[in-house]
Amino acid sequence: MLPLAAITRTARATTQPRPHLNRSILLLSLAAFASAASMRVTDALLPRIAADYHVGIAAAATVITTFSVAYGTMQLLFGPLGDRFGKLRMIAVGAGGGAVASMACYFVGDFHGLLVARVFAGGFCACIIPLAMAWIGDAVDYEQRQPVLARFLLGQILGVAGGSALGGFAAETATWRWPFALLGAWLACACLLLAAASRSDPVPRVASGRHFFHDLAHVLAVRWARAVVASVFAEGMVVFGALAFIPTHLHFARGMELSHAGLALVAFALGGVLFAMFARRAVHRMGETGLAVGGTLFLAAGLALVAWTPALWVAPAGCFAAGLGFYMLHNTMQTNATQMAPQRRGAAMALFASLLFLGQSVGVACAGALAERAGTAVVLLGAAALVIPVGLTFARLRIFHARAGAP
Repeated sequence: MLPLAAITRTARATTQPRPHLNRSILLLSLAAFASAASMRVTDALLPRIAADYHVGIAAAATVITTFSVAYGTMQLLFGPLGDRFGKLRMIAVGAGGGAVASMACYFVGDFHGLLVARVFAGGFCACIIPLAMAWIGDAVDYEQRQPVLARFLLGQILGVAGGSALGGFAAETATWRWPFALLGAWLACACLLLAAASRSDPVPRVASGRHFFHDLAHVLAVRWARAVVASVFAEGMVVFGALAFIPTHLHFARGMELSHAGLALVAFALGGVLFAMFARRAVHRMGETGLAVGGTLFLAAGLALVAWTPALWVAPAGCFAAGLGFYMLHNTMQTNATQMAPQRRGAAMALFASLLFLGQSVGVACAGALAERAGTAVVLLGAAALVIPVGLTFARLRIFHARAGAP
């Protein structure tokens, strides 16, 4: 358990001055934008990468899976380090390393070099979003946390859209690597600003175990934590495996230009923006269980609509519904994750994010193989069907957890 002094300092952190909180959340959101954009920038580039390097679409998709594997694995290191050395400080370190790796993606000249650079980019970007959510968990009381997290996640949401759009536009140009240079510069600026902010960080560091495996074991000893991370692994595998192939589906199955196909995911992000705008009201009226159930149904319907519709103008509507549903469900999972092990919040959020993106790695690999054999429509329809038991099971487990008297 935490000593009384550490608990007192944490309690003070939840009442820090509003201007400092708002400024820190803005900086974290800007860093989250670059992290999310770095992950999604290659989605619309898959056909171009496959053509330029003379590989199949499944092989081209390894630029996504290598990033995701590194992203998921390095969470397990950065989370406990954030607890020990300060979350804002470690986020600045990750942004700086991500900047260097993104510039390497721009300069390398062969496919294997690109894969290596993507591994380092994923590894350094790993700490940004989960440690930011852990920092918010330390700084904001649970009753107010979900709307604040939704506001922070506007950066991630817009990063999903921005990365996909940049990739789509770049795919139609001669020098398609330029988005990596742009994201590298963005991450470098975020590094400098967060390093300055970390000097006056009001959130205390946590005296944790002797090594990070001790911290992770502390988290996994909690039954509810095991349920949350298992749910997010399944969500990542099902949803992100399909999401990565939406631009490819619209290009090959519907004849949409890659620049326009990349923009389709902007509608996905706009669904998340709508949720973020009304998150406080939605939490009050629907509760966490209602958001999880409603989000699951919206997500499944949106993916099915994108897969089935022959009309190009309907695809953005399906992406919008899927985005709204995803952020209703995922934000509920995230909020619960911030509270599943408060004494090791950095390690807990790292484990949560790690399982999410390791699930994505598995999902993209499976979706790539399935797309080559059965087509991208089958990938999207399969995800629409599988997300229903994932989301509804989480909602049911949340009801049982609440009945046990937990927040």
